[in-house]
Amino acid sequence: MIKAILFDMDGVLIDAKDWHYEALNKALGLFGLGISRYDHLHTFDGLPTKVKLKMLSEQYYLPEELHPFINQVKQKYTIELTNERCRPMFHHEYALSRLHQAGYKIAVCSNSIRNTIETMMRQAALIDYVDLIVSNQDVKKAKPDPEMYQTAIAKFGLQPRECLVVEDNPNGIAAGRASGAYVLPVATVYDVNYDNITHTIEKCEAEHD
Repeated sequence: MIKAILFDMDGVLIDAKDWHYEALNKALGLFGLGISRYDHLHTFDGLPTKVKLKMLSEQYYLPEELHPFINQVKQKYTIELTNERCRPMFHHEYALSRLHQAGYKIAVCSNSIRNTIETMMRQAALIDYVDLIVSNQDVKKAKPDPEMYQTAIAKFGLQPRECLVVEDNPNGIAAGRASGAYVLPVATVYDVNYDNITHTIEKCEAEHD
């Protein structure tokens, strides 16, 4: 029986992929660097900023001493874009409020830092439905490692098969599956709705029976 829904954030609850792309490129632009949209979508999607910077250092000899500064500036730009663009989406508010009311535990497990997650959840009017946040600061290994989802499952005191992970990119989907939980892959934030989630829960429970 499914007892918890574990959501990724970017591309799942918040349509923020372009914000991260723009913020990182703005920070990298201070040093004459940037990421192409193709690489953003096919190489860097879903990875923490620290991992992206490490990959860029290997490709472009970006000094690692600059990583903390670039990361700090990138987070500042991300928050600015969030405050400017992040708005509540009715179908997400409806889904999480109904799931919360039905007694499901709800977690947000994101490769973003905690401040970004909390800011986006507040701006999207979803924070009141969230029981647990697991950020990249709460684990040793970010996605695609399953540690983030394993941490949430353990904190809820549940078994992996009692949890449904909602993810949109290959790194997150791999992390969810490796945790042993059920996974609902979605293409866009609009696929994350009450009907899709409850239909998947019914399928998972039927399969388990």
